[in-house]
Amino acid sequence: MALHAVNDLEDAFAATRAFLLPLDAGRWLRLAVVAFFVGGVGGNVPTSGTQFGGETVDPGQIGTTPPDVTGRVLTLILLVGAVLAILGLLLGFVGSVMEFVLVRSLREEEVHVRRYFGEHWRAGARLFGFRIALTLLGGVLVALPILALVFGVVGSGGFDGPGRVLGLVLLLVPLAVLVGVVFSLVNGFTTFFVVPVMLLEGGGVLASWRRFSRTLRSEWREYLAFAVLTFVLTLILGTMVGFVVGIVALLVFGPLVLLGFVGVATAGVFGPGGGAASLPILLALGVVGLLALLVLGDTDADLDLVSERRRTIRAGSGADSTPGGSGPESA
Repeated sequence: MALHAVNDLEDAFAATRAFLLPLDAGRWLRLAVVAFFVGGVGGNVPTSGTQFGGETVDPGQIGTTPPDVTGRVLTLILLVGAVLAILGLLLGFVGSVMEFVLVRSLREEEVHVRRYFGEHWRAGARLFGFRIALTLLGGVLVALPILALVFGVVGSGGFDGPGRVLGLVLLLVPLAVLVGVVFSLVNGFTTFFVVPVMLLEGGGVLASWRRFSRTLRSEWREYLAFAVLTFVLTLILGTMVGFVVGIVALLVFGPLVLLGFVGVATAGVFGPGGGAASLPILLALGVVGLLALLVLGDTDADLDLVSERRRTIRAGSGADSTPGGSGPESA
């Protein structure tokens, strides 16, 4: 029996093409803003400096750093760490809300960042809290066995040879990989399926997960196929992004590299190269997001957010427009 996750891939590409075309500068700009937060797309901010508190550090003082300079360095490190932590939390919150903006945009075929953000920031805050709890849980699951093994080894006399170190590594690496895979699946399914359920039914994250889990258990083959397909798509489109950025950087800044202006050329990767890579990024978000909505509706007609879109696409291709062979359209 054919899987919806496979059959829906062509429909997802068709729906994405209709969503992104014809080209509209305003829509693409708004989608780029959403992609920045949802897809984690961003540049690096170079920092440099040779002074602390307005005083130049004398190289001759290296190795005999005065206590006041050490205190300033530590204070600066703590301050930068606090700023980065706050910035990370802020970006995480905005990214969580933007997931609702993306699903709403894909559902309604209109992109309104400020309006959708204002309507769904509370749901985004709940999603952000869930992600923090999930991250802490993953950290605990990895840290506890590590601590138990380390204290067990130390209590038994310490690391008396490379054999114990190798054994510790062989135990910890599979555990970290397992936790990482489970975390990625839960996080990905939350983005692609639980967020649409929250948007449709207005519940919280846990309630929406319980609702979605019934469909997941009964149609687990469909969602396993979806996970494999999205992994392959992400790999292909990620390669496309790297290829486009590299080619554009080479064509635009190649002469500068030959002249030795490496810093300018590197900055160009995050300039025109990053702009040229926006098409694969938006394509990935559109295809995977719409594929998820199509699969969700095909496996559970009560959770169908894009029934009209499905009918339109499949009517044009001559395919059966009934989701999952049942549901409102089959009556």
